[in-house]
Amino acid sequence: MFHFFACRVFRLIALLTVGSLAFLSANVRAEDSVPAIDVTNVRRVFDNGQHNAFTDMIRWQGQYWLAFRSCPDGHMVHSSSSIIVLRSDDAKTWDTVHQFSVPLRDTRDPHFLAFKGKLFIFTGTWFSGEGKLDREDYDINKQLGFAVSTDDGKSWSEPQQMEGTYGHYIWRAVTDGETAYLCGRRKRGYSEAESGAGGASILEGTLLESTDGLNWKFRSLFQPESGNETAFQILPDKTILALSRQNGPASQLARSRPPYLTWDRKPLPLFVGGPMLESWGDRLLVGGRRNTGAGPKTALYWLIDDELEPIAELPSGGDNSYPGFIAIDDRHGLVSWYSSHETDAGGKVITAIYLADVQIQ
Repeated sequence: MFHFFACRVFRLIALLTVGSLAFLSANVRAEDSVPAIDVTNVRRVFDNGQHNAFTDMIRWQGQYWLAFRSCPDGHMVHSSSSIIVLRSDDAKTWDTVHQFSVPLRDTRDPHFLAFKGKLFIFTGTWFSGEGKLDREDYDINKQLGFAVSTDDGKSWSEPQQMEGTYGHYIWRAVTDGETAYLCGRRKRGYSEAESGAGGASILEGTLLESTDGLNWKFRSLFQPESGNETAFQILPDKTILALSRQNGPASQLARSRPPYLTWDRKPLPLFVGGPMLESWGDRLLVGGRRNTGAGPKTALYWLIDDELEPIAELPSGGDNSYPGFIAIDDRHGLVSWYSSHETDAGGKVITAIYLADVQIQ
């Protein structure tokens, strides 16, 4: 069941004083180099009473597509979770067009990839068995990527395991048209020395590649340590840019030129949880969770000269973030995220899916 809020306008301008918006960093650049944005028409588009989270969006075949995880048992690892796919002609009215799960596995973090005439959805899955998997039993070595795909937007494949991803927690993908590249987090050497999810020192981020979206092989390491959620962009000169979440207060930016075997890395002094990195005209837009004095918030940034410039904080709180983005044109876009900052009529906290229109001033 869909719930639509009346249009509410949130006008968030990047170059306010620190006193009027503490979110903005002190090292914001000159006004003409950091465009402000307007965030308007914030609406809740999905709430079924379950935990709804981890969004992604794409525009494909002239329509808008939105995917996220829904689970009656909450945020953590449960085999009761599923991926829900919505479609819209106008980004206003949305219909549920597909829903899938993987038996005995927690399905989460769906991400779209339009590749070779098909629309893929990739999902990282934990092996959980029946019901809930306790945190002490988490095992990255049992993780496996699954994919569904469609070539017409009507008929979808059954979930197919993505060969070459066993022991990897997969995340966002990107393509140059001929080859797809995917983030895969794994334990170094598939070590059994640590139980659970493994400590940061033993995790690494791998760049996997595929020519069909289903069969994957190793290309290189972009994070030799503290491997984590990563968003990619392929720049006009074929450079792959990788923005990675890190444990602690920072993030990492890495870049590589073909054949993508070696990487240059630099730390970014802001934590970005569930990172999004998207082209918007000739700019790069970043989104993700930001830790603030008021708790975690979903935030947007420009990536300018390898630095993050804060521009907006979306209505959010509690369990939130993992945004998706569609560039409608060079000035207008659509952003999705999830959040638990609202309650239902009975006062119970809900975790729902939100959308907003964004416009460069």
